[in-house]
Amino acid sequence: MNNLIIVFVGGGFGSLARYGIGRIFAQWPSVFPFGTLTANILACFTLGIFSGWATFKSTDLVAASRLFVVVGFCGGFSTFSSFSNETIQLFLNDRWIEASLNIIISIVTCLAATLLGMWLGKIFLAV
Repeated sequence: MNNLIIVFVGGGFGSLARYGIGRIFAQWPSVFPFGTLTANILACFTLGIFSGWATFKSTDLVAASRLFVVVGFCGGFSTFSSFSNETIQLFLNDRWIEASLNIIISIVTCLAATLLGMWLGKIFLAV
């Protein structure tokens, strides 16, 4: 039961962060889904930092932290369903270039953010 609460709370914070990012980017209307892209990049970076840090740890605290950060927060913060929907909407509205760029930019930057986060987590948090 404790694990469910940990995931629930982490997911709540992640969802609130996602909502906040969406509100910030809503101030500058654009065809391109910058809010979703930003949330996904930040979620991947956060997951990477945690993974880099957790590489050197093996405790109950790491297991609980993983549930809170990776499953809860990053799960609530990242938005693959929104990415998919927004990309399909771009295609349906004949915005082929924007849709294609969204796919390429999202995949490349999210992978890079995860890798950078892992590297930074290993270097700076492996104490």
